[in-house]
Amino acid sequence: MAAPKKGRSASAQSRPGRSLAFILIAIAALTGGMFLSGHPTPRLGIDLAGGTSITLTAKNEPGQPNAINKTNMNTAVDIMNRRVNGLGVSEAEVQTQGSDNIIVNIPKGTNSKEARDQVGTTAKLYFRPVLATEVSGAAASASPSPSASSSSSSKATDKATEKATSSSSPSPTSSATSQGRAVTDALKADSTPSASSSASPSASSSASPSATSSASASAAATKLQAQYTALNCADKAQRAKAGEGSKATDPTVACGKNSSGQWQKYILGPAEVSGTDIKSASAVFDTQSAAGWKVTMEFTSGGSKKFANITGKLAQNQSPQNQFAIVLDGDVVSDPFVQQALTGGSAEISGSFDQTEAQSLANMLKYGALPLTFKESSVTTVTAALGGEQLHAGLIAGAIGLGLVVIYLVVYYRGLSIIAIPSLLVSGALTYVIMALLGPTIGFALNLPAVCGAIVAIGITADSFIVFFERIRDEIREGRSLRPAVERAWPRARRTILVSDFVSFLAAAVLFIVTVGKVQGFAFTLGLTTVLDVVVVFFFTKPLMTLLARRKFYASGSKWSGLDPKALGAKPPLRRTRRPSAPVDPKEA
Repeated sequence: MAAPKKGRSASAQSRPGRSLAFILIAIAALTGGMFLSGHPTPRLGIDLAGGTSITLTAKNEPGQPNAINKTNMNTAVDIMNRRVNGLGVSEAEVQTQGSDNIIVNIPKGTNSKEARDQVGTTAKLYFRPVLATEVSGAAASASPSPSASSSSSSKATDKATEKATSSSSPSPTSSATSQGRAVTDALKADSTPSASSSASPSASSSASPSATSSASASAAATKLQAQYTALNCADKAQRAKAGEGSKATDPTVACGKNSSGQWQKYILGPAEVSGTDIKSASAVFDTQSAAGWKVTMEFTSGGSKKFANITGKLAQNQSPQNQFAIVLDGDVVSDPFVQQALTGGSAEISGSFDQTEAQSLANMLKYGALPLTFKESSVTTVTAALGGEQLHAGLIAGAIGLGLVVIYLVVYYRGLSIIAIPSLLVSGALTYVIMALLGPTIGFALNLPAVCGAIVAIGITADSFIVFFERIRDEIREGRSLRPAVERAWPRARRTILVSDFVSFLAAAVLFIVTVGKVQGFAFTLGLTTVLDVVVVFFFTKPLMTLLARRKFYASGSKWSGLDPKALGAKPPLRRTRRPSAPVDPKEA
């Protein structure tokens, strides 16, 4: 037999400990990261942890026969994600299924009725005048008085107007008393709002002929001011309930994030423009003045008149009452200021936007005109008890499958099972730790199909060991001793293992791409465990086999090692024999 080439083969035979150390250190590091993340167990999906699954079917609006398309469906998914998150749900799943269905999975601990009401209705977007605003929560300044500060430096202008270069910063001398009085006066001035009435705080107050109406308006203003004072937008529960029950024609309180990422709270006047008044919105880059990204809006004929009316009134006021808030489902997504009436039927919002922020705002402006409604096709509720039973059954099935594989390895491969069983345990440990880490990082949830994928992976992993072991046994049958047999068998086994795992991974990838919902959990787990199979075979199984091949128990071919040459029907070693000499003729002798 030819001597191994210097370098790769010699190194592989002499330093298998490095590979074993590498994979053991990796497992230790991943385990430490799992405990540091505070998630020592994998996150469970709805079918295991319990929750509600809602299937919504899209319907075209009258006059919009082609409204069901990929763009509108993706927009609807974004809207529903915002709504479910607004309920304080951090583990919900919203995704499309087919061309006209959306699946909403909400875990236990959430008001399912409220969630169903939230996700099944069309988005509501309004333009409301800002009456007061200040930073809210722990990030607020030490001064308890509401500052008349703008939450962003964005500016609404006509398309012909250049982008603002400065923010609408307030006068530092503004006081809580003066602003509170201004807010109260503004609310009183709009004591009888209508759909077309202005809530501008600059509107002149007209005394109501009815003393009862005036008292009612004053009480409403006082109540709203109290809600505003008590509101803490840094609290998720308070944000979800801010403005709860208020109508479009009523003043309200709301929350939103400013350009610094801080939570801002607002008192807003009645809605002046609705999302259905917007014809289109898009994010564009200002190539003429190189001013950066901005958002352009086109209004309908009716929306143009409403927008001109409100901007004309706001332009007469000081900050923050020259701002209007763009409110989507009760959340303020932008609050630009105006300096003049915008009467051209179009406008742009400019500021320190990057591309992502501009596109996000443009998409939000389109939400109010979404030409889709949804009908509940099915609602499935899974209790935590039922989910626990399913998980218990899945674990039992996995334990039975693993037990059968172990029995087969011990009976058929005997001593080689000492290599196979630890390899299975290492593969299982890596799978568990990575699944636990993927929960908080990418939102991976272990559902019942994913458990099935992990069970199938036991067979895939065991198959890789069997391929390697059989290649070694083939070499022994050819008459080679164990150590050369291991090194000669590895390249052939490695090629077969890689091809087999590539096919499995390709099938998992295709299944993940073309399916949705729970089937993706099966595909993801199958793909993950297939990749881990390659890692374990290369960095654990093969190095461990190389080390044990140096032990007398295996090298001598003990009948309990699984590598007994006699039991395998090995050929006798090839030996060179001396050719017999020719017989001597007696006559010649």
